[in-house]
Amino acid sequence: MRLTIPVAKVLSALLADPEAPRYGLDLMKLTGLPSGTLYPVLHRLQAAGWLAADWEDVDPVAAGRPARRYYRLTGEGVRAARLALAELRALAPPGRASRGGAEPTGAPAW
Repeated sequence: MRLTIPVAKVLSALLADPEAPRYGLDLMKLTGLPSGTLYPVLHRLQAAGWLAADWEDVDPVAAGRPARRYYRLTGEGVRAARLALAELRALAPPGRASRGGAEPTGAPAW
């Protein structure tokens, strides 16, 4: 998996709470990525086996919105994401200042 900045942002957001299912709009807010960048990343992660995706079981009429597709890291995805982000952090120059608020699970703020 090629670890681009958008991929690192998505992985960091998902690793903040690996058990929590996230949907697209939620991930766009967490990462600051537009949908045209986010969804191709999600598809690549899913194709690599790092991400599982399931449709919400909800009646759109009763909910007043379309069903959401929820994403979560697989066990392999959690391991691979942690390793990939650790390798990326190791490449960052020492003393690099954080670019924004709190960083989930010690991950860099991309």
